[in-house]
Amino acid sequence: MSRYNAAHRPQALSMVRFVCTLLVSLGLIAPVMAQSGDASRAPSAVPAAGATGIGVQAEALEPAAGRPAPDTVASAQSAGAPADPTPAASGVVAGDVQRIRDLLTQRFGLARAKAEQISAAVMSSASKYSLPPALVLAIISIESRFQEHARGAHGATGLMQVVPAAHKRLVKNLDLTEPAANIEAGSAILHGYIESARGDVSAALKSYGGSTAYARKVGLRTKDFQAADDDAAAKRSSP
Repeated sequence: MSRYNAAHRPQALSMVRFVCTLLVSLGLIAPVMAQSGDASRAPSAVPAAGATGIGVQAEALEPAAGRPAPDTVASAQSAGAPADPTPAASGVVAGDVQRIRDLLTQRFGLARAKAEQISAAVMSSASKYSLPPALVLAIISIESRFQEHARGAHGATGLMQVVPAAHKRLVKNLDLTEPAANIEAGSAILHGYIESARGDVSAALKSYGGSTAYARKVGLRTKDFQAADDDAAAKRSSP
């Protein structure tokens, strides 16, 4: 048996070589050899940490300049950061409140805390009902001279002299001697009159105060407040 194998081994090797040559010539064995060759070189082809391969991968994940990656935005929102960091509007409102506060302190002798409370309420209601803050301030100055406990005819109460009997549903459960509540109610009433007058502020003021003379007086006082505020704003902005 061993002699038979030894005798036929050269023939077998020759046959194997022939078959291999035939396969290579037909292109059937080349892909297998190439893949095995790449596999043997694979370890040396893997870059170390920080080498080019990983750098390319990191670059592909990097967001465009100036635009945060989605997960960055999500983490900022979950952390309580604003998605759109534009606090300019709140800064303007704060500046307006401060100017009005200083104006009320200087011209009407109000305590700083009280002036700031009224200023904040005026800005809030003016914004809510699309009213010029100077108009709301003018009405308050004429109606009560900024005295929150002022009382007038027909039960008129507070800063804007709201008459509870005429606006029962609106002022129900409201403390009209509280500045924010009174200014909110008065602004809502004035807004309703303006809408009924189709935007005619003079007509709305006549309804609010009961006479053309009242409307004219409020108009003039509004201009005074606006001029004073513009002057204060200009002084703050100047170097």
